[in-house]
Amino acid sequence: IRSSLLDNPERPSDEPFSLQNGKMLRATLGARGMREFYARKGAMVAYQGAANFDAHWEGWGGHFRSFFSGGEGLNLMQVSGSGSVFLANQAQDIHILDLAGDGLTVDGKNVLAFNSDLNWDLVRVDSQVGIAGVGSYQVELRGNGKVAVCTSGAPLVMHVTHQNYYFADADAVVGWSTGLQVSMQAAVTSSAVWRPRGNTGESWQMQFTGQGFVIVQPCELLPPYNALAGSGAAGHFGLGQGGFQGNQLGGHHGQGGPGGPGGGFGGFGG
Repeated sequence: IRSSLLDNPERPSDEPFSLQNGKMLRATLGARGMREFYARKGAMVAYQGAANFDAHWEGWGGHFRSFFSGGEGLNLMQVSGSGSVFLANQAQDIHILDLAGDGLTVDGKNVLAFNSDLNWDLVRVDSQVGIAGVGSYQVELRGNGKVAVCTSGAPLVMHVTHQNYYFADADAVVGWSTGLQVSMQAAVTSSAVWRPRGNTGESWQMQFTGQGFVIVQPCELLPPYNALAGSGAAGHFGLGQGGFQGNQLGGHHGQGGPGGPGGGFGGFGG
């Protein structure tokens, strides 16, 4: 058989996380001592070897989900054993980041997989009013390890300094250096700001100050959220598999060292 389709063979790697291509992640259990990792539930598209998938795994945070409205949390599965696991999410672009004591906060919709060595917690950007894209869950990662992040399209990475701060649409933000200070700003002064058209959140912006990085993707969530849940379009915008509906709040303190102060992250783009 002659076809360009067959010109995409498996790409062996001795790295824990590597790119099979721009849309697919290869996770190699046993590489450099990685015996387990966490991945977005439902993201496995193929695997080889004796890999085990625990979709009912709950981290320590399951005992504290009552502190968060609706009992929502990060939709994770635990992967362990040996072999190679291929992961993807709605053909989104995948980027591998190396954390070396850095702190990184990523929107839960954009997390594909990360090492179990990393320390992680669920955090939330709070607001005084119901703003689309704000008040949802972000994953704060610290320590030494790798994390695979999904974006809808090629992202923009903005370098924030004490002399140069940035604003970004709340629904376009993928993640930021944990040391940055984050606040909400109204994009307009009209009273219409309290009633964003279509509930898209475009009347609200996130302001980032301090020292670090902000990752923004060229894509925003589409309203209304309840109409997207469970649909094909939902998955494309990071809400596949029903999004966070019915999920259990999870968290884990891995074996990685404590996160460094402020600062950014390295290895963006794999």
